[in-house]
Amino acid sequence: MGLLSRKVTCNSHGQDSSYFLGWLEYEKNPYDEVKNPRGIIQMGLAENQLSFDLLESWLDKNPDVAGFKRDGQSIFKELALFQDYHGFPAFKKALLDFMAEIRGNKVTFDPNRIVLTAGATSANETLMFCLAEQGDAFLLPTPYYPGFDRDLRWRTGVEIVPIKCTSSNRFKITASALEDAYQRAQRKNLRVKGVLVTNPSNPLGTTMTREELDLLVNFITDKEIHLISDEIYSGTVFSSPAFVSIMEVFKDQNLEKTEIWERVHIVYSLSKDLGLPGFRVGAIYSNDPIVVAAATKMSSFGLVSSQTQYLLSAMLSDKKFTKEYIAKNHKRLRKRRSMLVAGLEKAGIDCLESNAGLFCWVDMRHLLSSDTFEAEMELWKRIVYDVKLNISPGSSCHCTEPGWFRVCFANMSEDTLKLAMQRLKSFVGSITGNDRSHQELKNSRRKFSSKWVFRLSFQSFHDREQDER
Repeated sequence: MGLLSRKVTCNSHGQDSSYFLGWLEYEKNPYDEVKNPRGIIQMGLAENQLSFDLLESWLDKNPDVAGFKRDGQSIFKELALFQDYHGFPAFKKALLDFMAEIRGNKVTFDPNRIVLTAGATSANETLMFCLAEQGDAFLLPTPYYPGFDRDLRWRTGVEIVPIKCTSSNRFKITASALEDAYQRAQRKNLRVKGVLVTNPSNPLGTTMTREELDLLVNFITDKEIHLISDEIYSGTVFSSPAFVSIMEVFKDQNLEKTEIWERVHIVYSLSKDLGLPGFRVGAIYSNDPIVVAAATKMSSFGLVSSQTQYLLSAMLSDKKFTKEYIAKNHKRLRKRRSMLVAGLEKAGIDCLESNAGLFCWVDMRHLLSSDTFEAEMELWKRIVYDVKLNISPGSSCHCTEPGWFRVCFANMSEDTLKLAMQRLKSFVGSITGNDRSHQELKNSRRKFSSKWVFRLSFQSFHDREQDER
């Protein structure tokens, strides 16, 4: 082992997280309606498979693009040969126009400030390399995406200090939580270089309020640090309140071209909004020209292929298509979330009210044997191994309260989702006792629930289903 680097032999990748372990169990025994109907249903994968028909329809109508042709002539060789790391101007413009369209065209983006990366994972890590040294820290509100432990820390050596948010206010960021995280970092002799937020939130499925965004702007101004806004779910906002980008906040406060303006950076990707994680299309948008220049050089280690840029530049430049896609995708996400919430309700389970994302933040605190993370892991194991549903426990997202789980709904068929809810309902019934009525179960969970917990009536669900048709 002495011949290998410490990076290879250390255990800081985060692969031993229950978030990833659940995936491993699923891969050993994946559900298939025909081949393996008793297998594990994957509800731990935030993937949007609801609108592939729209993408495939566009490809059918544009065979030249799909076949790497221009005006009927093959450009395969042109695309296959070397391209520099700045990316195709046509693709960068089309991507930025799509980002602006998602934001209601309330903000515009400069093509000179975007850096293409191989997905959001690469974008976030590249920003860490640009903004921090090994041993510096970034503050992240909890709960947060489990993959950040890998993306932000593993190769960069940057530390994550949690901003502890709680269910008492729907896990919103507060001034006291921000200051507490900053002071904890200081006591550990960590230099805080910035705050990173996901907006909309993964795993909460909520958009940040104006108050939270204003609070963040004031905080980074006061502390003279950076702000990274990971906005890869911005196109999944399917109901009110509307999504507000950090760029819109700066524009409204007339902070453009100020010193703080250069300390704000956006991460974006087409993995969630367009459902193309396999295409590996991500981006950094920064107002700091030095960061843009450095990140562009670093992008050599994770480029977006020429073929991908050519195809997507044509697709995203089709404004009729993008308008139709965004509207239909929102409607489908809203319907699918309603199905999940209704299924959970039948099982006596609530979830946080949400308006975005490909998942729900589900409250199973009333099912724990004790108010501990050990009890959470015990419940999670039973759900994975006995119920055969892979969901993500809140502890993998660094939630401060045991009993919350992230459950995805957009990566499966309606029939599979219904089966998953049937399995869960049977499991809840078995552990709560046959002598307890559904109403009694609802009463028992109320001590864990606040007025903000969302209950979707079956009539509301029926109305939305009719609206979708």
